[in-house]
Amino acid sequence: MAPTVVPSEFAPSAAPVRRTRPFDLTETRWAAAALGLFVIGLGAQLAGAPEWMWWACYLGCYAAGGWEPGLAGLRALRERTLDVDLLMVVAALGAAAIGQVTDGALLIVIFATSGALEAFATARTEDSVRGLLDLAPDTATRLDPAGAERVVQAADLVVGDVLLVRPGERIPADGTVIGGGSEVDQATITGESMPVPKTAGDEVFAGTLNGTGALRVRVDRRAAEWVVARIATLVQDAGRTKARTQLFIEKVEQRYSVGMVAATLLLFAIPLICGDTLQRALLRAMTFMIVASPCAVVLATMPPLLAAMANAGRHGVLVKSAVVMEQLGAVSRIAFDKTGTLTRGTPELAEIHRLETRFDEDELLRLAAAAERPSEHPLAAAIVRAADARKLPAPIADDFLATPGQGVSALVEGHRVAVTAPGAPRVAEDCTTETIRRLEAGGRTAVIVTRDGTPVGVLALTDRVRPEARRTVAAARRLTAADPILLTGDNHRAATLLAGAVGITDVRANLLPADKAAAIHALQAGGERVAMVGDGINDAPALATATVGIAMNSPAADLTLHTADAILIHEDLTAVPAVIALSRRARRVVIANLTIAATCIAALVIWDLAGTLPLPLGVAGHEGSTLLVALNGLRLLRDSAWQRAAEER
Repeated sequence: MAPTVVPSEFAPSAAPVRRTRPFDLTETRWAAAALGLFVIGLGAQLAGAPEWMWWACYLGCYAAGGWEPGLAGLRALRERTLDVDLLMVVAALGAAAIGQVTDGALLIVIFATSGALEAFATARTEDSVRGLLDLAPDTATRLDPAGAERVVQAADLVVGDVLLVRPGERIPADGTVIGGGSEVDQATITGESMPVPKTAGDEVFAGTLNGTGALRVRVDRRAAEWVVARIATLVQDAGRTKARTQLFIEKVEQRYSVGMVAATLLLFAIPLICGDTLQRALLRAMTFMIVASPCAVVLATMPPLLAAMANAGRHGVLVKSAVVMEQLGAVSRIAFDKTGTLTRGTPELAEIHRLETRFDEDELLRLAAAAERPSEHPLAAAIVRAADARKLPAPIADDFLATPGQGVSALVEGHRVAVTAPGAPRVAEDCTTETIRRLEAGGRTAVIVTRDGTPVGVLALTDRVRPEARRTVAAARRLTAADPILLTGDNHRAATLLAGAVGITDVRANLLPADKAAAIHALQAGGERVAMVGDGINDAPALATATVGIAMNSPAADLTLHTADAILIHEDLTAVPAVIALSRRARRVVIANLTIAATCIAALVIWDLAGTLPLPLGVAGHEGSTLLVALNGLRLLRDSAWQRAAEER
């Protein structure tokens, strides 16, 4: 496959990435100004202030919130397209022309605020894509042919350079290990839950974390071709090419806009030609524009979706936009990541097997934890946590020694205690191999505890499945009438074992980030509307490619959170089918509201065309239908709506 060249704006750089704040954006500042002027004007109007005062505030609101969509609409008009944004500005101006300035100002505020939120979300996603490259260190220790060390910029590395990566450092470039040995945590790239042993000949990736050993790495790719850089490119490309599903009103905006403008002009021109007065013709045309204005249609769509978003937020699901809430209801297939999504993402002690009767489980765990306590290895941390959970006393360990790829040892209470991998020298032939085979066949990671060289026990560690994972998979299958999919960078054996535990039959393992995105794209090419649930940076391209990307609230994956369309704040997987069911309820309410709004608009328009619709009655009918659909949509704010959605899943 040809290498993907990262754009220059995403090249690695030592400069810190600046995060966009809301008021850094012009759209946000103008929207805030429009809202402030509207609130001041409304307060002055209700307080009985002089008319000129609140009119001035409302006109300021028009200028602040309407100039950008108005200008964009005029530019679109030059390209012979007519959008709803320009139509809303014209309708607002028409409302002001016949004295309904408050209605028009409210319409301006709604559109300005919506545009500002979209601009802010886009800016933060771009920040996160650039920040992804911070995973790779800015500098690297390069070795010359004589073995001398020199610190250089990572972006200046060339293919063939030899690097020294010390314990605890992040690997500065994609390459191949040519010397040394260690274990590398590469969950950010592959999603593997356990650190992977690396020796000569093994591939390593920029941004992954080296363990306790030193490595000599030969650079195999230029900076622009690193896997971490290609992840950034994939996310950016997905954002550019992913077809944005529009809300109903946006899908028909061209026809509606052109039809409404044409009808308004005709309604003004024909009576005028037939001898009607200018004032009467203008009043009738403006009345038509007000009653035919899609305010009720906009509110028919937005309140149910916004109410559903607020309800989902109260129950731990942050949905980023009304478009996303609408898309959730159309999902036909759900794909899950493994590590950190269906599992907790951190190793935990699962079993303790004694090999000598003189050591009970607590004593065996106490000795192992004492030897492991100085270690920074994730498996060591799991053993220490298990001992602390049992409140076992912690003896002091002396003469600590860590051997990369093999294990640790220390003097504990006068005895040499070691915690080693099954393949470590001098213990493999002494240990009960049947126990090791059984544990590894069950997806466990086994380590052997020895005391003075004699194996005394085996500890089994695993990445635990989330307790709600099986229920969530079953609910996803019922909801979509299709089998969920497991997409993981982990090995096939671990993936198959996990899939069997949660009830997934479609398993795709050993996937790099680009492979996950390609799998999602292939499903979409087959007509599926896919929701992807993931947690890590390696999931970001798939989340961006999916119809809806849903992220676990992992604090270590900033890019993932900003790329995703929805976030599980409490990391409760059962919320995934629940929020999809809630979205489907919202879509049904939207359809009902559109029917109500269209009926009212049609009745008022026919009245205005067939007779003489009094302006106050037209405004009352228009506002009444708007209020009715808004209240109907707000029913989805109730907790009972979420509970019913949870029962439907």
